[in-house]
Amino acid sequence: MGLNQDDIENILRGLRSQHTVNPGMTDGGFASHPSLSPSSLDFSIQICDQVTSTNETLWTLLADGAPPGTVVIATRQTAGKGQRGRQWESSPGGLYLSLALTPNLNARDALLLTLCSAWGLATTFRAYNIPVSLKWPNDLILEGYKLGGILTETKIHQGQITKAVVGVGINWSNPVPETGISLQRFLGDRPYPEITSLEMLAALTLWAVASGYQTFDQKGVGTLLPSYQNLMVGIGQPVAVEGSAGVVLGVSDTGELRVRLKRSPASEPNSAFTSASNPEEIELMPGTINQGYPILRA
Repeated sequence: MGLNQDDIENILRGLRSQHTVNPGMTDGGFASHPSLSPSSLDFSIQICDQVTSTNETLWTLLADGAPPGTVVIATRQTAGKGQRGRQWESSPGGLYLSLALTPNLNARDALLLTLCSAWGLATTFRAYNIPVSLKWPNDLILEGYKLGGILTETKIHQGQITKAVVGVGINWSNPVPETGISLQRFLGDRPYPEITSLEMLAALTLWAVASGYQTFDQKGVGTLLPSYQNLMVGIGQPVAVEGSAGVVLGVSDTGELRVRLKRSPASEPNSAFTSASNPEEIELMPGTINQGYPILRA
């Protein structure tokens, strides 16, 4: 059975009337802050039984004139995408969703769209007693296992991001690999589970991504970054970068992973890192290291 669009829209209306994000809370809590309610973004939801990928389908709709706030949700993806072209398993029972934004950001800030979306999702889940953490740059972690992921794609004109598609995949009741966890399994036998349906999960996901983006847009990365890092797994953990041992420090104000090396590697034209102000500290782009799973075992 497919998703019920009316249920999703009704839940969204309820969320708008009940909750707003409080960006001053470092753990991502909720409080009254009407100016940051994502009510200014009108969602236009399209539900599909099967697509190649929700991101790809949404880009096609945007090319045909669809407005920002357009959403594609699919029961199944035949060619779901993850970071660096990896395939995202997309069997029925999971949430596969993409949202269109028009951020008008500098191209160098593209990574921040993923970070603010991840922050919005983690804070929203935590408000529902689901202790989601974040693995830089785009993974949602629950009890040390991957609950979901984010894939942000952009269109750039003259150095500015003019359009963006934020794709989110979250495990609900679908089969998951050894490194994954499903939300329905986590909620288990709770007599009063905080999330009761795939429709509710879809509505919360849309609200969370919009909240994260609007907080970033109105308050800036300086507001989000401390809270994001409090939700982040891996800080203080050892990593290896091009043969050099280092330790994760956090995230830069442009979204790169900050790592302190025990020794500085030789500078090469095709090096996977950029220099930071501290000669022993580097900033890594996504795809340069693999921290693996599980991060934390319950």
